Amino acid sequence: MKKTQAIKRLPVLRAMSAALLAGALLCANNASAMTMMQAFQAALSNDALYQQAVQDSIGGKEYATLGKSNLLPNMQANYSSSRNRVDLEAPNVLGQMRTTYPQYISRSSGVTLRQTLFNMDAWARYKQGMAQTKYSDENFEGRAQEMIVRVTSAYMDALFANEQVRIMKAQRDMYAEQKAVNDRLFTGGEGTKTDVLETQSRLDLAEAQLLEAEDNRQTQLATLSTLVGEEVTVLDELAPNFRIAPPPEGGFEAWRKRALEENPDLRAQTFAIEAARQEVNKSRAGHLPRLDFVASYSRADAETINTYNQNTVNRAIGIQLTVPLYSGGSVVASSRQSVAGLEKAKAELQVRTDKIVIELRKQYAAVLSSVTRIRALEKAVASGELLIIATEQSIKGGVRINLDLLNARQQLYTSQRDLAQARYNYLLAQLKLKAAAGVLGPEDVQEVSTYFR
Repeated sequence: MKKTQAIKRLPVLRAMSAALLAGALLCANNASAMTMMQAFQAALSNDALYQQAVQDSIGGKEYATLGKSNLLPNMQANYSSSRNRVDLEAPNVLGQMRTTYPQYISRSSGVTLRQTLFNMDAWARYKQGMAQTKYSDENFEGRAQEMIVRVTSAYMDALFANEQVRIMKAQRDMYAEQKAVNDRLFTGGEGTKTDVLETQSRLDLAEAQLLEAEDNRQTQLATLSTLVGEEVTVLDELAPNFRIAPPPEGGFEAWRKRALEENPDLRAQTFAIEAARQEVNKSRAGHLPRLDFVASYSRADAETINTYNQNTVNRAIGIQLTVPLYSGGSVVASSRQSVAGLEKAKAELQVRTDKIVIELRKQYAAVLSSVTRIRALEKAVASGELLIIATEQSIKGGVRINLDLLNARQQLYTSQRDLAQARYNYLLAQLKLKAAAGVLGPEDVQEVSTYFR
């Protein structure tokens, strides 16, 4: 995607979000479980951080208008009216001083137009305003992608918490069933007290772990509910036919190049550098002359005591040159200050670039390693199920004991939990990889949501 195309993603994101919202609201009436797309759409309206970013974006668009206003004509109108009583001492025709007290009403009105012809400060403010608006747009794009990651992460955390509760319940029920078997065997004289105590110990631990898992589930659901603005109780579950997508195209270097070109945080910082550069120009403009075109029209009635019986109309048109001579050193000081700000912005760009490249490498590696981990854990789960069957047969043959069966089942539940976590991490790593590259959008949420039902 070219840079110009990437900048246009902002209205595209809003338009796509509006269309998806209509579909999500329609689906919401037909399903009891909240889908990932419904959670995303609800967060668009209810996530406080996202709404904060929306308002920042709305305000940021005005920087361009404010900057442009410095180059446009400035018009002012004025009107004044006052009642005057004057003590006027003046010689009369005989040369004698005489005091009179004339009273009159004076009025004045006028209109002035000023248009900048040469003003480096105004030009710098115009370019700075454009850069600040573009910074705001890119910053909003980044915050929108962060919102997608935040909502999908909360959704998957809640799902994994559900998975842990399910596994803990199955483990608890299995231990309870095994304890019942051991109790019957012990009562019948075929079992041992050790088997009963071992199973009871595992059962008590499973009860405690289940309570902890249920508390964690409530916490995760509450977190998701806060993001979407409504209470969430039921979520879609992972579909049984979990599929592994093809590896990221082009290798890491292709993704790195893509991130350097399209990541909104990096693009935003380049506009921040431009705004800082124009701040330098604004400061240095304090030493430069300013040339304005000025036109005025004014009317005065009895403006002063000398003209209190006169009415005047004045029309003026011309240019005004202003040359700064000395400002007490403020121009030099502000110039040094703004140069330091420019260098700071450049350093911030390098900091952000390094941070994003590290995050990109981390998520790229996570996607690849998750594939290997998922496949290994799928084999581990299958092997664990076979191990339980084999252990049960060995116990009947007197080769294995009760503890071996408990350990085998514990191993299976651990593998099932780790497999579920690996799958969620894999899906989340794909989204975070695209977010680091700066290309994450609603269509990616739609794609990930197909993994659930």
